[in-house]
Amino acid sequence: MNAPLPRHELPPQQLDIHSDGLRLRTYVWDKADAPTLLLVHGYPDNHEIWRPLIRELAADYRIVAYDVRGCGASALPRRLRDYRLEQLARDLEAVIRATSVGRPVHLVAHDWGSIQSWEAVTEPRIQPLLASYTSISGPCLDHVGHWMRERLTLRRPAALLQALGQLLSSWYIAFFHTPLLPELCWRLGLDRAWPWLLRRLEGVRSLPPSSTQRADGMRGVQLYRANFIRSLVRPRSRSTRVPLHLIVPLADRFVRPQLFDDLLHWAPLLTRREVRAGHWQLLAEPTTLAGWLRDYVNKLEQAHPREAHA
Repeated sequence: MNAPLPRHELPPQQLDIHSDGLRLRTYVWDKADAPTLLLVHGYPDNHEIWRPLIRELAADYRIVAYDVRGCGASALPRRLRDYRLEQLARDLEAVIRATSVGRPVHLVAHDWGSIQSWEAVTEPRIQPLLASYTSISGPCLDHVGHWMRERLTLRRPAALLQALGQLLSSWYIAFFHTPLLPELCWRLGLDRAWPWLLRRLEGVRSLPPSSTQRADGMRGVQLYRANFIRSLVRPRSRSTRVPLHLIVPLADRFVRPQLFDDLLHWAPLLTRREVRAGHWQLLAEPTTLAGWLRDYVNKLEQAHPREAHA
């Protein structure tokens, strides 16, 4: 008689959840009565990027992941404005309400998943649905707008150098705003070169390959075009009382650690953890990340058992 497969090797339950008429493919690794972790991927990824972390955590938690609109097996929006942060927050809300009725989730997000999750975490309507937020390599764009304004206003050499350094690290954002060129790069073979680039530039060797890499890369640039300029030029005041677990990879080529220096002003329930890692490294080598998540989530669950099961 064959032994049962470990939970992470079992195929997840697949759901199609509709958010304002658009279908979001959602995956659930179920575990009765366990806290729910909701995983939100970044660019140019889909939910498969979380597979190494799911292998570490599926025995202990109920895990939900979904393909962000336009990515993976989720439907493709028709208009640029359908990628705006407000809509992405409603998507996240729809997934929570469909998969975790009556119990707040522990949100875990990376890269653009973190950027869009900040919109939900700072939205008063959605905050009661969240037990905590673990953010990896993705700032709130409104916070970045305030951060840039302050450093440019100070006119001090150190502050100006910080702003200039982040602008140089964000060169790709200007590239993504170039009409058609990013899409052309993906069509011409960037999808095939992507695993090599991760190995060469990030030292990442073990992330799962994506069958939709080209489409994810081509469609995902709309996230940048729909949100960056409007958020940085007219930043809003966005704060939260959701417990925040901020993981800062110090070797991140794209998001510099100083972007988070003012975060206590916006998120007073902040736990900041710095690590010598690159932008994708924690997802490819997830054992340490899984340990941090266990410690953080279990501590909150033990401190607030009635809220966790409300």
